[in-house]
Amino acid sequence: MIQSVPELNPGLRILLGPGPSNVHPRVLKAMSTPLVGHLDPDFLGIMNETMELLRFVFQTDNRLTIPLSGTGSAGMEACLCNLLEPGDEVIIGVNGLFGERMCDVAGRCGAEVQRVEAEWGKILEPEQVGAALKQGKTKLLALVHAETSTGICQPLEEISRLTWEHGALLLVDTVTSLGGCPVTVDRWGIDAAYSGTQKCLSAPPGLAPITLSPRALEVVKRRKQKVQSWYLDLSMVERYWGEERFYHHTAPISMIYALREALRLIQEEGLEEQFARHQRNHLALVAGLKGLGLELSAQKGHRLPMLNAVRIPEGIDDLKIRRYLLHEFGIEIGGGLGPLKGKIWRIGLMGHSSTRNNVLLVLGALEQALRAEGHRLEPGAAVVSALDAYGE
Repeated sequence: MIQSVPELNPGLRILLGPGPSNVHPRVLKAMSTPLVGHLDPDFLGIMNETMELLRFVFQTDNRLTIPLSGTGSAGMEACLCNLLEPGDEVIIGVNGLFGERMCDVAGRCGAEVQRVEAEWGKILEPEQVGAALKQGKTKLLALVHAETSTGICQPLEEISRLTWEHGALLLVDTVTSLGGCPVTVDRWGIDAAYSGTQKCLSAPPGLAPITLSPRALEVVKRRKQKVQSWYLDLSMVERYWGEERFYHHTAPISMIYALREALRLIQEEGLEEQFARHQRNHLALVAGLKGLGLELSAQKGHRLPMLNAVRIPEGIDDLKIRRYLLHEFGIEIGGGLGPLKGKIWRIGLMGHSSTRNNVLLVLGALEQALRAEGHRLEPGAAVVSALDAYGE
């Protein structure tokens, strides 16, 4: 016999990890909007508005720019399993966990995977990619723009040029970057991109914004075999989001309400203003971390403004510090993944969580946590350094 389940009441958290980020009260309110049917005329209009707002943040005119039902990983799988068929040659850049994951998914599609690798925390050089493209008849090149596991931002423009010269498609993971730094799909010649809603877009997790160029969509339509996933078959999903409004599956209506409101907030602030806010708070955080004797691990000049990978000092227990921040301050930060487990903290300043107050709060809390572990620090140095960076 099941016991009575108490009312839902999770602890309040300041989400400063690798995702999710905190969401604006307007987004939470939008989620509580009464439901309508997924083919209701009012909802079809909401779908159109959401697509138009996604085109704005992706900086694209691509017709197929939609929020897939599922998290960012569903976006990854949808793009790869629609664009690749068994035997296709694909080059995948691997300099962190999510490049590794793309290799796994592409392999499951039956593709022949060629890896182009860099050390975790370093960028892939265009020369490496160009050399790989010369080796065979590559159908697709896939890269992670913002590698969440390392805090590195991969430059794309030169690699995009090389990809087009060799007649390959370019697929880009923008799960962490979309809304936090420039992602200009059309200008950069990106054929397909996928993202997630829970990071710099600051909506709850559960949708995967994707965009496909006409060239990529033509590849999907000319497939010799059916897409291995019925649910993620974009030739079918497109018919629901397109003019036909052909039923495929029941859309997550409340999630689309939430995403629409989150995108409205970005439009109100302005993309350039949002990027500048992320950069400003990133620089203040870095200054404050230096005041604590801490430094970032990602390659200088290519660091993400919304995800800061911080080297853990020798003798400091990663988990103890993170537990202290959570229990004493309600602050969540992330630990390292793979070979970086126990070696870095990942401090996110994403979307609605990227604020001056959060920067100062996490620096003060981190100072207290380190002092509790016996780390000698000048009291208040981190916050003073951050305020100096803000010009205060």
